[in-house]
Amino acid sequence: MREEQVHAVRRSTAGDRPAVVRTLARAFFDDPVMRWLFPRHEGRGAILEAFFDVSLGIYLRHDETYVHGDCAGAALWAPPGAWKLRTADILRSAPRLIPVMRTKLVRGLRVMTYVERHHPTDPHFYLAVLGTDPEHQNRGIGSVLLRSMTERCDREGLPAYLEASSEDSKRLYERHGFRVTKELPLPPDGPPVWLMWRDVGGARRS
Repeated sequence: MREEQVHAVRRSTAGDRPAVVRTLARAFFDDPVMRWLFPRHEGRGAILEAFFDVSLGIYLRHDETYVHGDCAGAALWAPPGAWKLRTADILRSAPRLIPVMRTKLVRGLRVMTYVERHHPTDPHFYLAVLGTDPEHQNRGIGSVLLRSMTERCDREGLPAYLEASSEDSKRLYERHGFRVTKELPLPPDGPPVWLMWRDVGGARRS
C-alpha cells in the first residue's frame, strides 16, 4: 500500500458533506439492494443523495466518518454501542426523504429494521457504509479506508461488523479479515446481504 494513500485518509467534516453525498450516491447507484429497492433508473440518484445526506448527518456526530483525499471514497463508522438507528433520527429524516422516496420510504425502513434485528450485540465498530466514486474505483481506495480502521480495531482490541450488499464488496471485506456469519435474503423477494464479522487480528488475504 503506497504511503501517500495511507496518509490520504482523514476524518470528514461538515464541509465535506456535499462531496461525500455525491460520492456515495454514485458508488451505490448500481448496488443490487438499491436497484431492488428503487428499480426505476430515473430518480434513483436523487433518492440516494437524500438517503446518504441523512445517513452522513447521523454518522458525523460519532466523529468516525472518514474520507480519502478529496472525498473520492468515504467510510461511515459507528463506535461500540452507537450503531442502532434511533426513532428520533427517523422522524428528523422524514422531511428530507419523503419528497423523493414517497411510498418507497416505508419499504426502505422495513428493510433496515429487518436487517437491524440480526445485528450482533457484542461490542464492536460498525461499518455502515463504504463507497468509492466509480471514476476512482480499482485504485485501492476502499482497501486504504478499511485498513485505517481495522488496524485501529486491532490496537484497541475490538472486533468489527458490517453488512455487504454485493458479491464484489463481500470479496473486498473478506480480503481484510471479515468472514460471513449469515447470508440474509431481504424479504419478500429481495437480493441477499451478507452479515460479516471481523475478529481482533483478523487474517487478511490481500
